[in-house]
Amino acid sequence: MPGSSTVLVTGAAGFIGSHTCVELLEHGQEIVLVDNYSNSSPEAVERIAKVAGRPPAAVYEADLLDRRALGKVFEAHSFDAVIHFAAKKAVGESVEQPVDYYDTNVGGTTALLRAMHDHGVRRLVFSSSCSIYGDATKVPLTESDPARPTNPYATSKWLCEQVLSDVCRRLPELSVLALRYFNPVGAHPSGLLGEVPHGVPDNVMPYIAQVAAGRLGRLKIFGDDYPTPDGTGVRDYIHVMDVAEGHRVALDHLDDERGMRVLNLGTGRGTSVRQLLAAFADVCGAPIPYEITGRRPGDVAELVADPTAVARAWGWATTRDLTAMVEDAWRFQQINPSGYGN
Repeated sequence: MPGSSTVLVTGAAGFIGSHTCVELLEHGQEIVLVDNYSNSSPEAVERIAKVAGRPPAAVYEADLLDRRALGKVFEAHSFDAVIHFAAKKAVGESVEQPVDYYDTNVGGTTALLRAMHDHGVRRLVFSSSCSIYGDATKVPLTESDPARPTNPYATSKWLCEQVLSDVCRRLPELSVLALRYFNPVGAHPSGLLGEVPHGVPDNVMPYIAQVAAGRLGRLKIFGDDYPTPDGTGVRDYIHVMDVAEGHRVALDHLDDERGMRVLNLGTGRGTSVRQLLAAFADVCGAPIPYEITGRRPGDVAELVADPTAVARAWGWATTRDLTAMVEDAWRFQQINPSGYGN
């Protein structure tokens, strides 16, 4: 990419967004950050600059649904591409608040597309999700496997992909890469950036970390009667730094062809909740208390990626294993026992 290009990153202060911003800055990219901080913190932006060794070109506190505010961001800069993370992401919450999820995730995406069209921006990397595959009938999953979303979060991501496909058919000059990444975990190896959810974590890794640190009493395992080797849910955990690297590499491949493309980002290896608990216990040196409860609405038994397509298209693959994921997550928890700012 030309050194003078500028990339807009939405949801930039979030877990994956913040790590991707560091990755982009460390590779010489100029970036502009947008976030409404609804599930993130301005402190993450300060840490992005500290970890990367230089600040972003600009930072805006704005909601994508505020089209006037979003328009001002596009008027102030000439963007070469957009990486779109901004979205609500908790499966359980989406079941309770479906309208909010469709409003934010789908409405935010259409608002962004309008702004891009109005300002001649034609290149987009979209943060999609493996949850689109839903209650999969086989593993590993390829990009051609059918969508079977089982909760409003997954459906909202699937709808966004449909919108992007329709727009690309109407506007053939667009280049869109939708990255369906599997379960991002871990943290930056510096211990300065990680996953800092507001309130009680919805995702398993930060929850386990807080149990290990004594901030929460025990992990609730939602179901141990799934058709998996040990009865607990199996997921393809991928280090957040691999996810961040994948987004940077995606920018380099946006011009490979026009239109809408979908790629999985994953390791191709499944890990059960019990196996994740054991790995975390090994790293922190103590058993992790847990209890078995009923299945959670919207959850599925197993989601594991087939990463062959991205390896073939880009010559790229993940490099960090489960031990690195757990070690980095635990380091972040120890350095930041109460999250950012503490």
